[in-house]
Amino acid sequence: MDPTMERTRSVLSYLMPLIQSESPVLHDFMLRSEVGCIFALSWLITWYGHVLSDFHQVLRLYDFFLASHPLTPVYCAAQMVLMRESEVLQVDCDMPSVHQFLSMIPTDFPYETLISRTHTLFQKYPPSELERQTSLRLLKSISAASFRSLQISSAQQRPDFVLRQQATPSLDVLPVRPQNTLVKLAVWGISASLGAAAFVVTQTALEWGPDLLLGLF
Repeated sequence: MDPTMERTRSVLSYLMPLIQSESPVLHDFMLRSEVGCIFALSWLITWYGHVLSDFHQVLRLYDFFLASHPLTPVYCAAQMVLMRESEVLQVDCDMPSVHQFLSMIPTDFPYETLISRTHTLFQKYPPSELERQTSLRLLKSISAASFRSLQISSAQQRPDFVLRQQATPSLDVLPVRPQNTLVKLAVWGISASLGAAAFVVTQTALEWGPDLLLGLF
């Protein structure tokens, strides 16, 4: 088992291009629902052993996968979704509904038909062609994200935006409060009074005698 999910994530990225190649309508429906490919994660990690209740069906799929290309499980996932297209399109077009429906595989699913059609799908769209489509899909996604970032950056550099930013006072800079002269004078007066009182006490103590001075200090 790999230490990370990076390779599994890469394999999952082939699922939507396969569905799009066979059924653009189903592909667009799944995009609108924002269901993604997480529903098929356990299918690929365990080769459907975690989601199938019939042990003989699990062994049949294992035999098929072991004798086929390493990417065959993702072709099988795409074909399984395609075989349920009419039912998927009747589900509410939102992520929870579509995800729940796709995650629940029927117990009477025709697995021999699934294996046969998966093999046909693999021959129709070999991994080399699938990888090219996936790379183009990723490139378009990156280009769209980069264009959006460029739009935001350009908007923030427009003169009117800069002027508005300069005209808006910053909350980080606190206004400097003007110093109160009366407060300063009061503090200075108290300090001077205390100093004068201490001086008078000291002078009086010196007149009365050094012993009294030592007793005070």
